[in-house]
This record gives sequence, C-alpha cells and structure tokens, in this order.
Amino acid sequence: MRLVKDTNVFVSALKSGAGASRELLLQILSRKHTPLLGDKLWYEYLDLLGRADVWQDCEWTPEERAAALDALAAVCEFVPIFRIWRPNLADEGDNHIMELCINGNAAALVTFNVSDFKGAMFAPAGMGVMPPAEFLKRYL
Repeated sequence: MRLVKDTNVFVSALKSGAGASRELLLQILSRKHTPLLGDKLWYEYLDLLGRADVWQDCEWTPEERAAALDALAAVCEFVPIFRIWRPNLADEGDNHIMELCINGNAAALVTFNVSDFKGAMFAPAGMGVMPPAEFLKRYL
C-alpha cells in the first residue's frame, strides 16, 4: 500500500509504547506498506527532531529518534515533485503533503489531522485520509 505518513504519526509512534501509530511504523519498517517521502516532508521530519518541546515527554534519546527516522527513510520511496498542484488547503503548510500524495499516487494519507485535508481541491482518485487506527483496520 502506497501511503504518506504525516509527521504527527511518527511523533506519536515514538512517544507511545503501543498503539496504532507504533504498529503502523513497525509495519512500514517490515515493508508491508510503501511510505512516500518528498523533499519538503523530509525537511519537516528533520525539523521535528530538533524541537525539544515536541519530545519533552518522550523516553527516546535524540540519537535514538534520529536512528528511527533514518530507518524510516531507508524504506521510503522518494517522490520528486515535478508539478506543484496547489490543493489550496486552509493551512498553506499542508499543501506539500497533498502534493506528495498526488505525485506519488498514494492510496492513503495517514494523519491525526484528517479535517485539515478534507478541503483539498485535488487528491488522488480514491485516496483515503485517515488516522493510523483506521488505516490498520482497513489495510491489515
């Protein structure tokens, strides 16, 4: 399954010892799904690693978090963005995620911010936008 995993799902996977986000990350690392990654999303992940406020209640060390991100990147399919679709989401900062979905022909966008992506003018046909638990229920 080709999917785009929003950064909030990665953070949740590392902060909780169990749950759908962690299970999805484990499935991705086992190559059960194909996560898509583009330049802007990669830099968003890197920015998150450096934000102490995000990780203050996380047991993982900065080195362990960086290793987890490296492991995720190793199984991702990099999608170059040749055409900018501008889905015109309410938050301009989310447009690059939907552009990645479009250019990578994602079947799903996994995020906790489902409502942020419902107003997209463009999206891959049949693509679902859902939180991790719903994704696992549908595609396990």
